[in-house]
Amino acid sequence: MIQRAITAMGAVSLAALLATGAAAQSTSAQGVPDPDASAQGDVSLTIYNDDLALVQDVRRIDIAGGKSRVEFPDVSAVIRPETLSFAAADTTIIEQNFDYDLLTPSKLMEKAVGQMVTLLRTNPATGAETRERAKVLSVAGGVVIQIGDRIEVLRDDGLPVRVIFDRVPPGLRARPTLSVNLDSTRGGARPVSLRYLTGGLGWSADYVALYNEAAGTIDMQGWVTLTNNTGTTFRNADTVLVAGNPNDNGRGGGYGQRGMTRAGTEAADRERLGDFYLYPIAGRTTVANAQTKQVSFLDAQAVPARKIYAITVGWQQNDEQPRNVESRIAFSTSRDQGLGDALPAGTVRFYQRDREGTPQFIGEKGIGHTPMGSELSLVTGDAFDITVKAEIEKRETITSEEWEKSVRYRITENGKTTTTVEVERPKTFYRTTMRYTLTNARAAPSEVELTQAGLMRGWWGDDTRVTLEDVKGEQLNADRRKYRVVVPATGERVIRVTYETRY
Repeated sequence: MIQRAITAMGAVSLAALLATGAAAQSTSAQGVPDPDASAQGDVSLTIYNDDLALVQDVRRIDIAGGKSRVEFPDVSAVIRPETLSFAAADTTIIEQNFDYDLLTPSKLMEKAVGQMVTLLRTNPATGAETRERAKVLSVAGGVVIQIGDRIEVLRDDGLPVRVIFDRVPPGLRARPTLSVNLDSTRGGARPVSLRYLTGGLGWSADYVALYNEAAGTIDMQGWVTLTNNTGTTFRNADTVLVAGNPNDNGRGGGYGQRGMTRAGTEAADRERLGDFYLYPIAGRTTVANAQTKQVSFLDAQAVPARKIYAITVGWQQNDEQPRNVESRIAFSTSRDQGLGDALPAGTVRFYQRDREGTPQFIGEKGIGHTPMGSELSLVTGDAFDITVKAEIEKRETITSEEWEKSVRYRITENGKTTTTVEVERPKTFYRTTMRYTLTNARAAPSEVELTQAGLMRGWWGDDTRVTLEDVKGEQLNADRRKYRVVVPATGERVIRVTYETRY
């Protein structure tokens, strides 16, 4: 309503206002301010993942000798003022102020509460204009005005009404502006360096992977997706992106290591800053406000990849209905596998060609910062044709003598046996037989990685024994055991595993 009620600035022209406080702003040949001009100087951006960026801006400013006040428009509207660093030869900073209350029609009306304005109404039938002085009473939920002895509401009914302000309220700025009080031992122009941290600038990596199932490969492109919500455009900036999570006193969210099955141990051929990788954007670029920009940084062809079907079953899980297994695509970021790069956190989107050769989207998965040489297994969705139903076929208590008979099946790690303790829980032991029913409606056999979880219950239960298994399992750790089960084409396979436990 406020936006439509204010259709002209009248006595206070918007063009004049934009020129105020921005002496460095250039003008066109006709003397009109150039909307694309900026008071910024040589700008460098260092952008991190977690909505954090370092802005470095070197401007040439004429500074008077002694004490003076200098304004710097075109800084970020979400600057963290406490992080500001100011440097100029023979000059010290006394005080700084950041004015971020920006000039908008709504702000103009809010600041005019209690003040007099002029209403210019146009008769739609005759075109005649009438002017009335009005006092702004409130802008809560609408604009309430007083004209003489009557109270009116500026309605959003499309009738031509303009509000003319006598002046610009103090404190409103056309652009985010930093002002500093200085004390200089000499006058004259010199370079001034501003450095500050800001929110509103961030980036992530987006990956497009074309999976070729027949060849067992993926073609992967990596894109930097850069966003600017600072309220300010940074023009012709030297930009570098940092992959990593610097400590910023808990402000950032960070990334987990999603989808990584084994961390890499290879060093990527990229510049490092401390423990972070740098991804510079080639050439200078303008990062416009309210813009999303994408820049390519990775292009790898025919990277070996394979499809995996996998599912995890909880301890004593008793499914009422079959569950679809996960469909995953696994690949390596190692140099000898063709990818050969450290991958910054982002989202991998997978595509696969249909019979006509058209790439179709098949799923996506987020990844964390991934060292080069890592193994990734990324879930693309649930397999339509392959299911698993886990059931407790039998569960019974067993005697201590029966328990001792299975000691030779005790699961150990790194050659170490279970520690003997003096105080134990009551000697009640259990034998549980799990039945896993796997089905496959595909025209070809499929291998499913079935993981049984929940095999450890703390120190007192760290003695799980597998006494019978139809398929030899692989002990991943004390809590998980994995089975690779080949399910026949258009068929079913049932396997059983018997566990003896203290719980």
